[in-house]
Amino acid sequence: MTQPPATLPPIKLLIAAPRGFCAGVDRAIIIVEKAIEKYGAPVYVRHEIVHNKYVVDNLRAKGAIFVEELDAVPDGKPVVFSAHGVPKSVPERAGERALPYLDATCPLVSKVHRQAERQVELGRHILFIGHKGHPEVIGTFGQVPEGAMTLVETVEDAEALMVIDPDKLAFLTQTTLSVDDTAAIVAVLTHRFPTIEAPRGEDICYATSNRQAAVKAIADECDAILVIGAPNSSNSLRLVEVAERAGTPARLIQRATEIDFAWLDGVRTLGLTAGASAPEILVREVVTHIGARFAITEEQVETARERIAFKLPRGLEAA
Repeated sequence: MTQPPATLPPIKLLIAAPRGFCAGVDRAIIIVEKAIEKYGAPVYVRHEIVHNKYVVDNLRAKGAIFVEELDAVPDGKPVVFSAHGVPKSVPERAGERALPYLDATCPLVSKVHRQAERQVELGRHILFIGHKGHPEVIGTFGQVPEGAMTLVETVEDAEALMVIDPDKLAFLTQTTLSVDDTAAIVAVLTHRFPTIEAPRGEDICYATSNRQAAVKAIADECDAILVIGAPNSSNSLRLVEVAERAGTPARLIQRATEIDFAWLDGVRTLGLTAGASAPEILVREVVTHIGARFAITEEQVETARERIAFKLPRGLEAA
């Protein structure tokens, strides 16, 4: 790293690891890129493929067109479903219209979908821990018949919940939740309904858990933390909450230009991380931007190593 002029005030950057792209996001982006190679532009994408403007704009420049509903996709044009998952009715509708489609749903979200179907087949009502209106929640609810699942957002929801048959319950969770918040809700549910069926393994994905653990690891040493991510990115918002619960002020930014340097007055040690939809290039952009104002000492704090990769859908491997 080029040494900045000595006149600049010093700042230590603690950069959390793991951070940034997870295997599901990597896979989703590659699916769109390979679909464009295979079919030619344009390729339509239902909903943002992942919640990151930089990524979406980059794919749009390559030939992706982002739409909210299938009705906006012209007949015969290929369409990709986002990493967050979609209700069953969406691929069914695509099939009815003979639209070529590729499902970029994260395999860890698909695992939750399969568990939801299994629990309903066993006659259980599902209590789903998640955030109302999030695409992943909408997609998961769309895997089962209407009324088979109840959304639980808070501990208060869990405490007030009324159910018809307390011995025929299961719970599942959104994959991008706060680990601590979810544990508190689960504790209430298991106390109130001792026979409730838990998911097979942890529903909160490895990337969400790892990024939250990494923020916890640096929070005590930092005067402030910056989280790179989109305001509609659940896992990025949770990283801000994790930092603040540890007593460290935190801010969410999408790009380096959103940094308010007045907020860094008096900050000697600044933490930096990125949500699972934010590419590493944005981390380096932020470091460079801060380096124009401060003499940076940079240190990475690694709490886990991620080696997970997901296979692409059939038909794209050779693209």
